[in-house]
Amino acid sequence: MPDPDAPPRLWAAARAIVVDHQERILLLHAIAEDGVTVWLTPGGGLEPGESLIEALRRELVEEIGLRLTGEPPHVWHQRVVKPGHIDGYDGAVNDFFLVRTEAFAPRGTMTPEELRAELVHGHRWWTIDEIQTYVGDAVFAPRRLGELVPPLLRQGPPATPMTIGL
Repeated sequence: MPDPDAPPRLWAAARAIVVDHQERILLLHAIAEDGVTVWLTPGGGLEPGESLIEALRRELVEEIGLRLTGEPPHVWHQRVVKPGHIDGYDGAVNDFFLVRTEAFAPRGTMTPEELRAELVHGHRWWTIDEIQTYVGDAVFAPRRLGELVPPLLRQGPPATPMTIGL
């Protein structure tokens, strides 16, 4: 039986809000094991000993083929404690960085098979309006992406990362 006083075991990830000059946002198309379709920001889990920026650099090259120059601003922090949210963990911590870039055709170092093994089935550039007016069965991660991005782009990165919910 798990110790009720033990701190939650959380999966940690570094994620990028990749925005091109037309203010389109690059999202990954993922299909969770339970069949839920999610459009999420590129990035992923930290490997042992990796910093957030090191993980972000690695994940962006692997998933979308984007090589970071410099250190992007850390804009959002998300902590979700919800057993079952991620297999084997009590929840997740996601740290989001704003990455501005030229538009490009995503092609990372991972093969399509390797991406599918990580539940990723493709990529798409979305306008903010498309995210805000989306009607369908898929969800966005974070759920309030369409509300969170416009002030970020208008006002610029916050002085300290903003805490966001699921």
